[in-house]
Amino acid sequence: MPLVELTDVSKFYGNIRALEEVSLQVHAGEITCVLGDNGAGKSTLIKIVAGLHQHDTGTFRINGEEARLASPREALDRGIATVYQDLAVVPLMPVWRNFFLGSEPTKGRGPFARLDVESMRRTTHSELLRMGIDLRDVDQPIGTLSGGERQCVAIARAVYFGAKVLVLDEPTAALGVKQSGVVLKYVAAARDAGLGVVLITHNPHHAYLVGDRFVLLKRGTMAGSHRKDGLELDELTRQMSGGSELEQLSHELERAPVPQHLQ
Repeated sequence: MPLVELTDVSKFYGNIRALEEVSLQVHAGEITCVLGDNGAGKSTLIKIVAGLHQHDTGTFRINGEEARLASPREALDRGIATVYQDLAVVPLMPVWRNFFLGSEPTKGRGPFARLDVESMRRTTHSELLRMGIDLRDVDQPIGTLSGGERQCVAIARAVYFGAKVLVLDEPTAALGVKQSGVVLKYVAAARDAGLGVVLITHNPHHAYLVGDRFVLLKRGTMAGSHRKDGLELDELTRQMSGGSELEQLSHELERAPVPQHLQ
């Protein structure tokens, strides 16, 4: 049974069609990649899964039960964690404080309750290490980490707080080749930990490296749905970029032959 399943889901904003009859499945221990250019509907899809928006038609199931999430908090309570591209971290706060932001453990009771700082430091270091991230100092401001390292901290945080489904919004969009590789390694680590991962991306090369299932969106509709078995990277790239449209464009951009009298 899929952890999350969308069947023919549509979303309209007035007369604007943001999504129309989109379907996808997210299984434990698999990565479902959602690919598409800007305006393809990826952001709307994220918002529905994350509980920010509700779908208008179609069905949305979590563990086989039909659902209509009212808020991101409800999505978290149902085991769906979303890591957005901007990460929503506090750059000047230490790594451990960002790791527990909004869920800080305390010790003591009543007026004597205080943050359990040592526990948060220790847990942050051990959880990052478990994901393969060896930070020497979790007291350093998270803003001093690279973009890839901040993405990895967000992934480790979601795993620690019990996410069953991890939605990643363009985690490699603003990163170089090396940092993108680091992030993809930890995305694969989350999959190997048994999570169902939804990877939103416009990069078919990154998707093909880690993906098990591929959903292609174009202008709010499905342009394709495939498993990796039997699907070559070239074909995935061609379908995402609109192969026939590119061929037509290449013909239009071909140089016209120079007339002989001008040669």
